[in-house]
Amino acid sequence: MRKKILAIIAPLILMALLLTACAPGATPTVGPSPTPVVVKETVVVEPTLAPAGPVTITFWHTYNEVSPENEMLVETLIPMFEEQHPNIKVESLPVPWEDFRRKLLTSISGGVAPDLARLDIIWVPEFADVGALTALDEAMSDFDQYKDAVFPGPLSSNYWAGHYYGLPLDTNTKVWLHNQEMYDAAGITEPPQTMDDLVGQCEAIKKVNPDAYLFAADGTWAWVTLPWIWSFGGDITDLDVTKASGYLNGPKTVAAYEFWLEMYNKGCFAPVILGSGIDPWSGFAQDLYASIDNGPWMYPIFEAQFPDKELHASLFPAGDGGSINVVGGEDIVLFKQSEHPEEAMEFIRFVLSPQYQLKMAEVGQLPVRLDLIESDYIKNHPYCGIFLEQLRTSKSRTAHPAWQKMDEIITNAGQLILRGEKMAQEALDDAAAQIDALLEQ
Repeated sequence: MRKKILAIIAPLILMALLLTACAPGATPTVGPSPTPVVVKETVVVEPTLAPAGPVTITFWHTYNEVSPENEMLVETLIPMFEEQHPNIKVESLPVPWEDFRRKLLTSISGGVAPDLARLDIIWVPEFADVGALTALDEAMSDFDQYKDAVFPGPLSSNYWAGHYYGLPLDTNTKVWLHNQEMYDAAGITEPPQTMDDLVGQCEAIKKVNPDAYLFAADGTWAWVTLPWIWSFGGDITDLDVTKASGYLNGPKTVAAYEFWLEMYNKGCFAPVILGSGIDPWSGFAQDLYASIDNGPWMYPIFEAQFPDKELHASLFPAGDGGSINVVGGEDIVLFKQSEHPEEAMEFIRFVLSPQYQLKMAEVGQLPVRLDLIESDYIKNHPYCGIFLEQLRTSKSRTAHPAWQKMDEIITNAGQLILRGEKMAQEALDDAAAQIDALLEQ
């Protein structure tokens, strides 16, 4: 039986009962008055209640307090929401990322969770599994309207045990980024369309500079390996996340790792993937790595650190499974302890609106709505469009409370394969068995 977080303790409300007693008048000491007594009708005057003040809802997130994202949220978007909803106030609380999960768990156990939070997508199943979150597909009467409006990859990160416990708030993915100077020198006229293209491009790069590499990545963790696994047609588990056997060690996943091993042994993939050599970004800037796959955050990084190096983006090379990359980002969730769930859901509707999504795009966040691909802002943006195009097919990491342990198992298997300590099939058989054991718990 899974351990559950301490049951939610509702605060006791003390009610005072006002007892009103009417004392009888004093007994007269004189005889009855000859003048008739006229009894007038009693008029009961109800006290006038003061008008109720605005409801305050709390929204916790990990935006840096001095970041452009937080400035846009606090100075523009929350005031915009409050103007549209004068009966609702939003209290925004930025929390450092490294403290966020612990602070949330502590607040839940103490019965003082926020109304809403912006959670990393890999945390949603964990908090849903311990009973901390409200199933939005049950609580929001118009949930399907928002479900159908967003990219399916980010949406899937909210699904656990038959329900959706959140909605995407902001998202990201990776695309293929290539070094145009190295491509030109090698006579490569266009970025790779398929996995097969990579073999020929590697040979062309090596002819020009035997010490250069076609591709660089910073490890074998799932964030790196999943695009290759999916694009080859493989997967980690079945759709219901009940078993890894037959999927992580299935023929298409094995083929992805065998391709990796071949490219690594040929010198096409840089040794930084096993922790040696120059990091992917510096090697790219120094014309040692012809390509990396990475996210939109690379553009401001390169503009600041490598102003002379231009990034060129294309979709991830396609295999038998298509061109598929991995989804990152954050979801917005509603906690069961919320005392104002209806008002909190109004804020959820607001953050999913085109207006909110486009304003946050101005400070670097990719919108989660499908229809915004066709917006003028995205069409005219120097690089957002290619990432949103990739998001049409990008997938979320396996939505499961044990994902972080699963990721460790996947990372270790990749290391064993590339170091030549185990054949791909053997390493993935062992990894699948370990993940099966996790899923059975």
